[in-house]
Amino acid sequence: MTEPDLNLLFALDVLLAERSVAVAARRLGLSASAMSRTLGRLRETTGDPLLVRAGRNMVLTPYAEGIRERTQNAAFEARALLRPLHTELNIRTHEQLFTLRANDGFVEVFGPTLIAEAAIVAPGITLRFVAKPEKTPHPLREGLVDLEIGVLSEMGPEIRVQALFRDRFVGVVRKGHPLGQVKEVTTSHYSEWKHVVASRRGTLSGPVDEALAKVGLTRKVAAIVPGFPAALAVARATDLVALVPASFLINQSAVADLSVFELPVKTRGITVSLLWHPRSDVDPAHRWLRTFVRDVCQRLLPEN
Repeated sequence: MTEPDLNLLFALDVLLAERSVAVAARRLGLSASAMSRTLGRLRETTGDPLLVRAGRNMVLTPYAEGIRERTQNAAFEARALLRPLHTELNIRTHEQLFTLRANDGFVEVFGPTLIAEAAIVAPGITLRFVAKPEKTPHPLREGLVDLEIGVLSEMGPEIRVQALFRDRFVGVVRKGHPLGQVKEVTTSHYSEWKHVVASRRGTLSGPVDEALAKVGLTRKVAAIVPGFPAALAVARATDLVALVPASFLINQSAVADLSVFELPVKTRGITVSLLWHPRSDVDPAHRWLRTFVRDVCQRLLPEN
């Protein structure tokens, strides 16, 4: 039986990722005609068209969609096997683009330090932060991001998780707000004022409302914004009360025009984690990235 040409595996991986013969050709350093011939060989080998025309674009066939993740993992493992086992990583000369998926608040708080310190210790490393509009394992599974940072949700059993730091919610109002003058904010004080809520899904209530309900109180929500940075901006400019993670306020400049107070009710703590796909477990550069992010964050939050 003739052994399959493993070069086709790498070509298949790129074709399924790019969904374009021309783009795949550029990535592999081939001419468009050579890439077309490779696609022809792949079609003959698999017995499936793989890529078909849909208007001006190419789309994957159901079979190609079904094997995309397996192909990506197989190609990654093949490259890892063919890499020298004991090659030491020199991070000062290593060049790589890492994509990190995190919410705007994390990027605003930790991004500047991560970027500045990476430029010193690893000048060939580029950190690309991308938005996280929803919680889904697909970007990790499909290799679109290298590392995800956030509160753990249902991501699938294969996703690796490492706790990064513990956080908690605090109340925030503008400087000079009456709540900021109170020595200890009570549930009555807290519920008297209108609030701005940060919710990616636009929901009105959360854990603090459940805690208030237990003592027979509710809060009036006057505005809903998609994230905590926006909630802070609203609190600065109005008399609305914001609820944000304490980590968002670690920079003194961030709280110069704000008053921060402990909530009068208990809410669940927050564990912010690092998440990655197992294909990157033993990759030396990815290991460096995980350690680097963890060390920087924990240094900025010494109580963790």
